[in-house]
Amino acid sequence: MKKLLMLMVGLVATLTLAACGNTSGPTSIVGIGPGAGIMAATEEAITEYGLDLTLDATSGPVMVSELGEAIANGEDVIVTGWQPHYKFAMYDLKFLEDPKGIYGDVENIHTVARLGVREDFPDVTTFFENFYMEIDSLGDLMGEINERGESEDTLDIAVDWMNNNEDVWSGWVPEGFDGEGRTVVVDYVNWAEGIAMTNLAVAILEANNYVVEYTDLEPGVVFQSLADGQTDFFLDAWLPVTHESYMDQYGDQLVDLGYNFEGARIGLVVPSYMEADSIEDLLE
Repeated sequence: MKKLLMLMVGLVATLTLAACGNTSGPTSIVGIGPGAGIMAATEEAITEYGLDLTLDATSGPVMVSELGEAIANGEDVIVTGWQPHYKFAMYDLKFLEDPKGIYGDVENIHTVARLGVREDFPDVTTFFENFYMEIDSLGDLMGEINERGESEDTLDIAVDWMNNNEDVWSGWVPEGFDGEGRTVVVDYVNWAEGIAMTNLAVAILEANNYVVEYTDLEPGVVFQSLADGQTDFFLDAWLPVTHESYMDQYGDQLVDLGYNFEGARIGLVVPSYMEADSIEDLLE
C-alpha cells in the first residue's frame, strides 16, 4: 500500500510539472524573415554566446502571434525584436542585455533614395528630408493599424490618422506641394514601422496629387531596386547595423536623406516575467 501511494504521488508530481511547462525552457528563438539583418545578428549571437537554441525563420506577424500565444499560456518565449513595434504596447516585454554587443548600439531609421531623385522630384525629396516621427506618434499610428488592420485597408487607416494629426506632418510639406499626377515609387518591407510610415507618406502624397506605387518587398530586393533606379524612396533603412550589409553593397548608388526616427533598437526580446535579463542568462 505504501509503495502504491508513493507511486501515485510521483505520478501526480510528474503530471503537474508537465502541465505547468516548467521542465524546460525554450529550445528556439522565434525569428522573422530570413533576409533581415536581425536574423544574421541572431545567428551570430547564438554562436558567440554558445546558446543551445535554434533560430526559426517565420515572419513579423507570425512572430507576434507566437509571442502572444506563449504569454497567454504563461510560457517562456524568446523572439527577435525591434523598437519601434506595436508589440511593446500589447505586452510587457524587455530586451535582453547584450554584453558582447552583437546587436550593436541604438540605431536610427533612415530614408534612402535612388540617385538622381532630387533632380526628378525636388519637392518630394524635401518632403522626405522633413519626414520625422516621434515615438509617441509613430506608436499611435502603428497601434491604429494593428487594431483595425484585419477589417480595414491599411491606407484608409493612414488617411484617417493623417486627417486627425495634421500637426504632426504639416511641417514636412514644402510650399506649393502639388504632384500634378506624377508617379512616385515608394517600396517598403513588411515591418510594422515601415508599413505605418510608408502608408502615411502615401496618404500625404496622394492628398497632394501624386500617384504612388508601393510594393511589399524583401530588404535585399528594395536596396537592389533603389540601386537600379526602379524604386524612388525607402523609409525603413536601419543604420548603422541592421542594413549595414546592403549599404556596403549599394551605398554608392543611393542617397541617404537622413533619419526619420531616432532610438531604434534590435535584439532578443522576452516577456518581463522571465527571470533572464541578459543573453548570457539563457545559458543557465
